Amino acid sequence: MASTPAKKPSRIQLRNRKLILNAALEVFSSHGYRGATLDQIADEAGLSKPNILYYFAGKEEIHVTLLNQLMESWLEPLEHLNPQGDPLEEIMGYVHRKIEMTREFPRESRLFANEVLQGAPRMAPHLKSGLKPLFDDKTELIQNWIDQGKLAPVDPRHLIFSIWSTTQHYADFDAQVRVLMAPETKALDGAEAYLDTLFRKLLTP
Repeated sequence: MASTPAKKPSRIQLRNRKLILNAALEVFSSHGYRGATLDQIADEAGLSKPNILYYFAGKEEIHVTLLNQLMESWLEPLEHLNPQGDPLEEIMGYVHRKIEMTREFPRESRLFANEVLQGAPRMAPHLKSGLKPLFDDKTELIQNWIDQGKLAPVDPRHLIFSIWSTTQHYADFDAQVRVLMAPETKALDGAEAYLDTLFRKLLTP
């Protein structure tokens, strides 16, 4: 006997799931996993706590769902380093995309940072199965470009780490950056031009 196809969620169900995930992203990025509560997520979403639990089993399932979505967007710019492209421009394109992501998705960056600071208890499998093979592949690609004399000699692993740290800093330490910048400026004013100069000087043979 054929199994009954799973019923597609209604528009209201899809809307509520999206509403819950967006609310949870705000709460988790502000308070971290440990500091966040279902009551806070419900308040942020404008829904009741039982309504939240209709869609998700609990706080951890919501958090893991957000992290899974984040990993897809996190890996995408690194995946697009093109072996056939101009090495310096490929790296600089990656730097600029990471700055764009910091500007567009600061809450997602803080969500990821908070998870890693806690030892990545819910994300470790994804780091090992998703990020690690991609990281190894792209560091090998960068090393090949260096060996061919197309980039200045640097450690590819630390190059990628430095790109992450310099671009994501503006989202992860937003409160500090806003205090230290002049009141009339935005946190990322001048950042893109500065980082472009920094990495071009570092990598130009």
